[in-house]
Amino acid sequence: MRFMIIVKASPDSEAGVMPSEELMTAMGNYNEELAKAGILIDCDGLQPSSKGARVRFSGDKRTVIDGPFAETKELIAGYWLWQVKSKEEAIEWVKRCPNPMPGTEAEIEIRQVFEAEDFGAEFTPELREQEERVRAQAKKQ
Repeated sequence: MRFMIIVKASPDSEAGVMPSEELMTAMGNYNEELAKAGILIDCDGLQPSSKGARVRFSGDKRTVIDGPFAETKELIAGYWLWQVKSKEEAIEWVKRCPNPMPGTEAEIEIRQVFEAEDFGAEFTPELREQEERVRAQAKKQ
């Protein structure tokens, strides 16, 4: 099972405050543990929403909205992508994580990634083949 582990933003992360050397060391050690355990697929921190944009869809119309975005609690500061056996295993790994926003309350969200079999009959053999081609092409880059 794959899970995306989402680190929620804080006022500091949205202000562009960089993590301390102490936090970077702790996170580096934690990421190394994840890699050694064979569960880490990918991870990264994200720039503040002031450097981002959103595209709103309304029928055929597309509207671009530049950041920053107001609701910090709804924003993402970083993520991990893990391969684990269960949600419970993901929870146990998250509980071992250093506080991503030291000195404040922080929140990490755990979301399971859809797998091909989750889509049922609508995910036809042709769509599966296309998905495999796209993933193979993406890995080459």
